[in-house]
Amino acid sequence: MDNLKNLDLNLLRTLSVLLAEHNVSRAAERLHLSQPSVSVQLAKLRDVFKDPLLLPGPRGMRPTARAESLREPLAVALEALNEVMSPQQPFDPSSAILTWKIAATDYSEATVLLPALPLLRESAPNARLSVVQVAPRLIARQCELGELDLAFHTAEEAPEGLRRRTLFKEHYVLVGRPDHPRLKRRITVEQFCKLDHVVVSPDGGGFAGVTDAALAQTGLHRRVMLSVPHFTFVRDVLSRTDLVAMLPSRLVSADAGLKVVQAPVDVPGYEMVMLWHERLHRDPSHQWLRELIGTAINTAGQR
Repeated sequence: MDNLKNLDLNLLRTLSVLLAEHNVSRAAERLHLSQPSVSVQLAKLRDVFKDPLLLPGPRGMRPTARAESLREPLAVALEALNEVMSPQQPFDPSSAILTWKIAATDYSEATVLLPALPLLRESAPNARLSVVQVAPRLIARQCELGELDLAFHTAEEAPEGLRRRTLFKEHYVLVGRPDHPRLKRRITVEQFCKLDHVVVSPDGGGFAGVTDAALAQTGLHRRVMLSVPHFTFVRDVLSRTDLVAMLPSRLVSADAGLKVVQAPVDVPGYEMVMLWHERLHRDPSHQWLRELIGTAINTAGQR
């Protein structure tokens, strides 16, 4: 790269035209420059390459051996530079062959990726998704290193320094099996506390969450009898036992195998956000993927 430090790249274009025309006047006409300007540039080129490059002959100027050796690599270099400086081409999902790396919990797999997947498969049939488990403390670093293209997380716990887009706002509902004897009618907060609950503890083994924090503000506590790390297991637990759970509404809103009721305790909800690094913000394929996910989420929310 040191060889380019003091080089005006326009000189390379002039050299290419001179090697094609073998004539300063014709080269000047093609370059829309004056003949003296091209002569000055040729002098600079001779100094750069330490070679005459073009010598007077009976029928115009003739290239030296050094100039002939430059002809092919010069053409390749100029074509590459032109490609670098050309406007970015629009992304065509129908012909794209690529892999997107996405970090998601089982909750965001069900509420974000699953609604987007049919549209993604239809629009970009040759694109692949690599979905990995979210590691909240590593998201920013993984995005910076290019190990992740997108991540889904709650806005409150999302790391700083990443681009974000809010996908939806979520709230909690009380869920149990359809014939649960305690959910046949509206229950009081005291009755709620006496039910046996299951909680999802992503870190593993915890028996308290946002519901317990809300209850504690009024001096109440509930019976948490089971703690699991994933939402996917909770559905089977609820359908086969008398346990109940406070779950995000989008996870269970269309599940006919569960009974969903309004909880007698006000539990704060959260925002689900999509996260990505600045280096991908203007990439056409990444912009397309983000828009597709946003469209799919909006469509699912209107059903």
